Amino acid sequence: MAGIKDVAAEAGLSVATVSRVLNGHPSVSEDARRRVTAAVEALGYRPNAVARSLRTDQTRTLGLVISDVMNPYFTELARSVEEEARALGYSVIIGNADERPDLQDHHVTTLLDRRIDGLLVSPTDDGSPGMLAAARAGTPMVFVDRWIPGVDVPVVRSDGRSAVRDLVAHLHGLGHRRLAIISGPAATTTGRERVEAFRAALGAYGLPLPDAYIGQGDFQAESGRRVTEGFLELDEPPQVVFAADNLMALGALDAIRARGLRVPDDIALAAFDDIPWFVHTDPPVTAIAQPVRELGRAAVRALVDRIEGRPGSSVTLPARLVVRRSCGEPAAVGPSGGRGIDRPPSPVRRSTP
Repeated sequence: MAGIKDVAAEAGLSVATVSRVLNGHPSVSEDARRRVTAAVEALGYRPNAVARSLRTDQTRTLGLVISDVMNPYFTELARSVEEEARALGYSVIIGNADERPDLQDHHVTTLLDRRIDGLLVSPTDDGSPGMLAAARAGTPMVFVDRWIPGVDVPVVRSDGRSAVRDLVAHLHGLGHRRLAIISGPAATTTGRERVEAFRAALGAYGLPLPDAYIGQGDFQAESGRRVTEGFLELDEPPQVVFAADNLMALGALDAIRARGLRVPDDIALAAFDDIPWFVHTDPPVTAIAQPVRELGRAAVRALVDRIEGRPGSSVTLPARLVVRRSCGEPAAVGPSGGRGIDRPPSPVRRSTP
């Protein structure tokens, strides 16, 4: 592989002049730039990124540790992060924590050893030791989708509470009164928040959320299948299963079909985190959609701000309800073709994200 000395010899210039050209120094002549450019193209020279990082103390590389690369939501998030980082002149190295705090710490340590400039993390729990140590050491970091309360790190996330209220309003308008939820891990902020939002939305209609209608899942399809099987064994099964993420919803759908039941005729199904697959299921699944691409872009911008010495800001974006046919026929159809939503009998204050 050609080195800078080879480029200097090919261009008939000193190594120092070639270095100034490659680093965009303004003091070199146009003739020198042309000669170095021609030599670089002729030799196929590529600058040594490691050596350059040692000189500048920057690698122009970001680390992204996501909770589960198999989850389509996080796959789309990673894609958005990579696109925005590339647009800003950064590359991205991705680590998949697979919802395991120990694996999360492994990726954090490995990425820091590679001298990344900053770290984006979707935490798997309330704080693995390695990640907390990195945050407290001042590593430029941004939490995306999930966060850790009490840690002074910007958070880029969506607020699904309003969309959950809209979902419950939609279900109530369709006549459903027994609503159950498959929750995510209680160790995650999203796992706790979605159950709390669901309980509050039911309360606006005077509907209870008994313990029997709360199933503990882990954001994986198998847990959605297992919890739904338990719901169906109850003396009074729920009329609706709301899965707190997309993979658990697919597991719930498998369990319902395995019983020979039909959605929505025998039981309705809804999910948090819309994915393209939901359009192709039979019936298409009603879901709460997060602005994934916008979240990824905002997270990268917040992290780059921190890397470049500016204060990175937390960002909260609203999620929205996407109504399809998995919960039943609509109670009303508006002039634009949208499905009507039965609001609670008394006003519910909506918090501003």
